[in-house]
Amino acid sequence: MAEIVKMPKLSDTMTEGVVAEWHKKVGDKVKSGELLAEIETDKATMEFESFQDGVLLYIGVEKGQSAPVDSILAILGKEGEDISGLIEEYKKSQGAEPTPVTENVETKKEIVNEAAPVAISQVAASSSAPLATSSNDSRIKASPLAKKMAEEKGIDISAVNGSGDGGRIIKRDIENFKGETNKSALKAPSFIPGKESYTEETVSQMRKTIARRLAESKFSAPHFYLTMEIDMDKAIEARAAINAVAPVKVSFNDLVIKAVATSLRKHPKINSSWLGDKIRYNEHIHIGVAVAVDEGLLVPVIRFADSKSITQIAEEVKYFAQKAKDKKLQPSDWEGNTFTISNLGMFGIEEFTAIINPPDACILAVGGIKQTPVVKNGQVVPGNVMKVTLSCDHRLVDGALGAAFLQTLKQMLENPVLMIGV
Repeated sequence: MAEIVKMPKLSDTMTEGVVAEWHKKVGDKVKSGELLAEIETDKATMEFESFQDGVLLYIGVEKGQSAPVDSILAILGKEGEDISGLIEEYKKSQGAEPTPVTENVETKKEIVNEAAPVAISQVAASSSAPLATSSNDSRIKASPLAKKMAEEKGIDISAVNGSGDGGRIIKRDIENFKGETNKSALKAPSFIPGKESYTEETVSQMRKTIARRLAESKFSAPHFYLTMEIDMDKAIEARAAINAVAPVKVSFNDLVIKAVATSLRKHPKINSSWLGDKIRYNEHIHIGVAVAVDEGLLVPVIRFADSKSITQIAEEVKYFAQKAKDKKLQPSDWEGNTFTISNLGMFGIEEFTAIINPPDACILAVGGIKQTPVVKNGQVVPGNVMKVTLSCDHRLVDGALGAAFLQTLKQMLENPVLMIGV
């Protein structure tokens, strides 16, 4: 008997999926556990295996199209089996026709606004009705082109003698005018012929989810921001010493992750979540690390970061970063964060503010290390300074608590020996 294969819910935030690739076509035999399709979720592209044997009788969502979770993805059954009644019955059980799908392709539109020559009409004088100015008629008789030229040149057209029929002022009268002109008159800008164009692209599932979650965070959580400068001289020395002997190269971001995890252990109220009618204080420390990919932003999680060494953190971050770029992250890789770090220092950004990543209470925005004059022991000397900004949810974290956390973080990074081996 034919069975419906529904669009699976592959992540906790997924509401619809896009078929990135079909590995079977209608009429192909499919075995249980065999790869059927690849589904693009709001986080990654994931392989979807069949849970039953049969022949692929129907494809409900073509490659590149999207459909809601639980809609008909495909139908498997016996070869030649009639499935029309099954489809109609399922549609009726859902109460409405499925939402029309949108093809996930780039559409390019081009609007052309070519400049056309301006037509200048010149009115010929009528022999039966001369246009000359009379003593009873104070109007100025001039061609439209002459009026335009007089305006551009700053010429008072009433001071020009017309040589046209009936004393009408024409183009050559303006060109030959020797009187005074208004030097402050503005010249009309010249128009360069060209075309307007734009490209439109269907919003990816990932970008839709980023937009929704960050909008919810920004407008539901009352954000406030705390910025602090950190002397990174000793952190630079520590990193160089570690990389001289470590099997994996350590970045400054790895040091920040370790310092944050150690500081959270000392300030557990920062490591919390707002649940509406209660506050959850997490005893475990899972650090989300924002990773930029082509479609947007992913946040893989370093679990129990406070119990890991700096080199272990470095190795795990590199592993997750590559998985994110390859779109191979699984839901278990990005779920469960209790605190998030976003670092743009490698792009030359000195300072910025980040939007809290729900359900965290805070997110730390990390800028680049900048060499700048600093005062040490009463003397101005070269120093290496890094700015960090803590975005806090005021429902959970007050200013004093956030400031105390940053002071501990500053202490850890300015004295890295305090967190090594902790």
